Amino acid sequence: QVQLVESGGGLVQPGGSLRLSCAASGFTFKYSIMSWYRQAPGKERKLVANINWSGGSTDYADSAKGRFTISRDNDKNTVYLQMNTLRPEDTAVYYCYAPQFGSWGQGTQVTVSS
Repeated sequence: QVQLVESGGGLVQPGGSLRLSCAASGFTFKYSIMSWYRQAPGKERKLVANINWSGGSTDYADSAKGRFTISRDNDKNTVYLQMNTLRPEDTAVYYCYAPQFGSWGQGTQVTVSS
C-alpha cells in the first residue's frame, strides 16, 4: 500500500521559514512524480508544487514562486518543501501527494501567525 507521511509542520511567525518532509513507501519512489498541496480552512485544496522523478524539473503555484522550494532525496524516499518568507495566508494543512497513484498523506498543519 502506498503510504505518505508528512512532518515538519508547526507554528511560525510571519517572515519565518519551515521545511516540510514527506516520507514515502509502498511504491518505487525514484520513478514517481511527487506533489505538495495545501488546504486552508474553508478553502479548496490547491497545488503548491510538483517535482519530477529526478528532481530536475519543478513547477510551482504563483503563490509559492520565489519563496518555496520543492526537492527530493531518492535515496531516502523523501520529498521536501522548504518554505521561506512565510505569510499568514500560507496557513493551511499541507499534503504530500503521489499523483500516479492518487494517494495522499495525512497532512501536516502549518500556521503562520505572530
